[in-house]
Amino acid sequence: MGDVESQKGTSLEGSHGPVDSNHGLGPDEIHSHAHLSSLEPQHHGTPPEVNDRPFSIYLGSFASAYQPRSSLPSLRPGTPRRAPSTPRDSADEVQLERLLHGTHQDLNSYGVDEKRDGLFDATFLPYKGDDEDSLLQAAHLGYAPFAKGEIVISPLEQLKGVARLCRRVVTTRAGIKLLKTFLGFFTAYILCLAPRSKEWLGPYNYIAVISAIINHPGRTVGAQVDGLVLTILGTTAGLGWGSLALWSSTATQTAQAGYGGVLAGYLIVFTALIAWLRCVFIRLYIASIAAGIAIAYTCLADTSETVGWQKIFNYGVPWVIGQGASLVVCLVVFPDAGSRPIAVALHDALDSISTALQPPHPSSSSTRRLLSWNFSNLSLSARDFTIDIAVCRFRPDDVRDLRNHLQRVIRAVLAIKGDGGLLGQGTLVSRISDESKESSTVRSRRGRHNTGPGHQRNPDEIMNLVGSSLAVPTRELLDMCIETIASCQAVLMDIAGYRRYLGPSPKVSSDMSMALERLQRSMSAFDGADSALIHHPLLSSSFHTHPEVVEIFLFVHASRQAADAVKALAIRVRLLQEKRQGWRFSLPSYPFPKALDRTNAQVRHDRGGLTAAVFFKSKSELEKTMRELQSSIYNPAPKESGLTFGQSFLHDKIKSRDSDAKEVVECEGRGQEKLRYRIWTALHRFQGFEARFALKITILVLALSVPAWVEQSRGWWNADEIWWVVVTVWLMMHPRVSSISSSFSSLRTNGRGQVGGNLQDLFTRAFCVVLGATFGGLAYVAGNGNAFVIGTFALFFMMAMLYRYTQSAHPRSGLVGCISFTVISLSAYDAADDPSPFHIAWTRGSAMVVGVVAAVVLNWILWPFVARHELRKSISTMMLHAAILYRGVIGKYIYYEDGNEPTKADIERSEMLEGRLREGLVRIRQLMHLTRHEMRLRAPFNPLPYSALIDAVEILFEHLIEVRQSSLYFQSYMHAGKLNETCKCALSPTILMGRIANTAATEALMTRRRDAVASILMTLYVLAGALRSGRPVPAYLPSAAAARKMLLQRMAEVEAEIGGAPGEQWPQQAEQRRWADVYHYAYSTNLTDIVVQLEHLSSYTRLICGTFGFDVPYDAD
Repeated sequence: MGDVESQKGTSLEGSHGPVDSNHGLGPDEIHSHAHLSSLEPQHHGTPPEVNDRPFSIYLGSFASAYQPRSSLPSLRPGTPRRAPSTPRDSADEVQLERLLHGTHQDLNSYGVDEKRDGLFDATFLPYKGDDEDSLLQAAHLGYAPFAKGEIVISPLEQLKGVARLCRRVVTTRAGIKLLKTFLGFFTAYILCLAPRSKEWLGPYNYIAVISAIINHPGRTVGAQVDGLVLTILGTTAGLGWGSLALWSSTATQTAQAGYGGVLAGYLIVFTALIAWLRCVFIRLYIASIAAGIAIAYTCLADTSETVGWQKIFNYGVPWVIGQGASLVVCLVVFPDAGSRPIAVALHDALDSISTALQPPHPSSSSTRRLLSWNFSNLSLSARDFTIDIAVCRFRPDDVRDLRNHLQRVIRAVLAIKGDGGLLGQGTLVSRISDESKESSTVRSRRGRHNTGPGHQRNPDEIMNLVGSSLAVPTRELLDMCIETIASCQAVLMDIAGYRRYLGPSPKVSSDMSMALERLQRSMSAFDGADSALIHHPLLSSSFHTHPEVVEIFLFVHASRQAADAVKALAIRVRLLQEKRQGWRFSLPSYPFPKALDRTNAQVRHDRGGLTAAVFFKSKSELEKTMRELQSSIYNPAPKESGLTFGQSFLHDKIKSRDSDAKEVVECEGRGQEKLRYRIWTALHRFQGFEARFALKITILVLALSVPAWVEQSRGWWNADEIWWVVVTVWLMMHPRVSSISSSFSSLRTNGRGQVGGNLQDLFTRAFCVVLGATFGGLAYVAGNGNAFVIGTFALFFMMAMLYRYTQSAHPRSGLVGCISFTVISLSAYDAADDPSPFHIAWTRGSAMVVGVVAAVVLNWILWPFVARHELRKSISTMMLHAAILYRGVIGKYIYYEDGNEPTKADIERSEMLEGRLREGLVRIRQLMHLTRHEMRLRAPFNPLPYSALIDAVEILFEHLIEVRQSSLYFQSYMHAGKLNETCKCALSPTILMGRIANTAATEALMTRRRDAVASILMTLYVLAGALRSGRPVPAYLPSAAAARKMLLQRMAEVEAEIGGAPGEQWPQQAEQRRWADVYHYAYSTNLTDIVVQLEHLSSYTRLICGTFGFDVPYDAD
């Protein structure tokens, strides 16, 4: 890891050459150990005891091809021997001094350079241990939801929660959704209570109500049609396979004698298949649910040696009637054609952007997390819009464009850091504090004595100049951005037709032309003030020496870039406004292969929110992207001997291109071997959690179905309809222990509403079954079978249960409560006291309780999805992804070669990857909430270290993004080979000499750069491995801070050796030079921040996994 350490002159950090460069030892110099006969005098004084024994210095892996530092070519005569001081140098060294307190004297290499071709020597510093109490306290402050007051909720708070819930149902869209769901249920329920329709529907008329509950109308029209098609297909498949099983079991006398075995065979095959499809293709979830209920009914209800084919119609007709009732309600009662979900997503994203642009800007963690969540939610909502049928004024292409523009704005807003007191959140003068004093101490320790005119200025005078010049234009610019965002929000809500319900208020103007004009005026005013400040004589000569000023420039430039993104969004919104598009019917446009892995929002909620299938699918997509990112292989070759310096450079370039061509040919040749790999992949897929889930649910279904085919138990099985135990297992089994609602509100309520397979859920679901059975029996007894009384009970009980099923974070307990009440109340109504309602309630209720207990307990025992284990592995994987991203940023944006500069496609790919990593961090945070309700016999699970570790990974990820973004603004001015862009057909002497200068710097810094990069990569790899395996972290890890400091020291010396006339290689325009300096600073400090953040990762990983040290303490004496 390295950075540019020159303010003006030859840029060392941006010099060409990959990390694994060819600059190394020749074939005859491969020996790893050597002795030096003498050492030349060095800048850092050599200790006397070393000078007295020059022949006994053991260099270890230092190469015998020793090159003293003074031999570096100085291409420009008369250049200064020392690089000028920069605020970046001071800020970096202040942080490194804090990390390396007391060990800086061990970092002196005494002038010895080592040239290792692809080798890496780490620096190990004494391990001093971590203060666990302070780490836990910091983690606790960073994760407030685990405060004591949030865990223990008083009865008064619970009553207030109920009141808020009732108010929400009455005053918001939640009430309309609940009304639609209930009307769909109640319509089918009334058909089962009416005598004529009840007789026409048959003995299993309540299947119509079950159908209306499974595919309830509380969703968009497109999702309702999708559910209608899938449930009918699933029911058809289940009834068809079941009919084949019934026919096979009675085809011959032999088969009829063993009909139970034949039915069991067909049931096992079909159950395993649809269970596997249920996990692999998330889109088929609702179809698999319908198929599972149908096959259970066909093979387990009214079992006997003879078959009555009327049985198939007794199930199929009511199911279709229930689906029809739900479809009619969805189309007639407050229909939602698909525009509301995307309107809500756009509204929330614009709201979060407006909030982030307000002081203190997105520096707070909660604001940044909200922005990250909306970034992911925009992609999810756009996918939901294109995956189903929609009737909306937005076109699918418009939605995708709006998503891209909004995500671009969010990225720009996330790049805005604190304003440094510029906008009145603190005094500018007060920021010249202890850090500036430490910077002065560091500069004096390094022996840098700057005498430029800027160093004679009063720092307060410079800060006041910057504040008086930029404070008002910046504030007006941000205000205009907020105003423009509000206008965009008004226009988009007007187009969607939901401004009245979502906002903004009618006072907000929807005139996009006026908003754009005012935004442009504020941008012009800012640019004018900025240009005047750039040419101010006080600033141009002295601002480099003050980090506080540079940080303000970073803030205002990020704000200016955010204004550009807002302007692009406003232009796109104005185009939509000018089109005046009418309502249009849109068919699904999402690619079908990808659509099989996705489903709409309501199905995601009904199946339990964030399930293992969704989590593993997102994880696999991210891993696939990371594998593509690291698929290229670089094989360094030794430098040819006998060549001059320039000839060696040109020869290496030609060999590098030949190597790349050879690698492409080899990659194309490997394509012929893909058949074997595909076969292996298909077979390996059966070892995944999908096959495990299919196996365990098949085992449980078979075990519970045995009484249906045994002569001794078949009577009570058929009479009491015990086959509902298998249906309950099918509905309650799911491939994870627990899950959550995927809405951000559930995160803000601390994930309190969890559903899944923990002990609390076991009691909750069993209680809902008992409650439904009790109310179902009482509904019949209270009115002595009166249909109006039963309907009244259904009104009150099912309102609560349907809300729990369709809108709360407890969908499965609500679902089983709805089914329990429906089956028992309608069975008692059909039986007419024969058997008694009490008998019906306890038999069918007991069967459902057994199904709930069996499903949850088997999930505990056999291949459970334990959230805390998966959390640890997921953080480990994210660390590896951070390492790959770091390596990619270093190789693609910093140490690239001529002709391999980052292109627009590279930048777009990086932004896509960063978006997926943001979504991965959101999923990991959701996964962490699942751990709160899991059973753990050993000890209570402490989520605080994991929360702090996730925060540290996220901050590291943000620093990597900032490094990539910063490198784009100054890289083009960092080497002489780019000054003449028109000379591409031949190398002019000027360009050749500039390239040789950069190559000289690259060769001089190669080992230090490699050590800095490899220290970070190796540390991340070790920490990720420790987390994944659950093993302690080694006490001694490569010190990235020491490697970073040695790189900075070596850079200062190489800059002094090579030197350069001030401003010779930097752009002559003041504005370009200023932004190069500013992002120069941001780039370097972010690289140092990565080292600092790595220490936090190490500390919290040690807190989780422990530290592996020596059994006997080492005594230094």
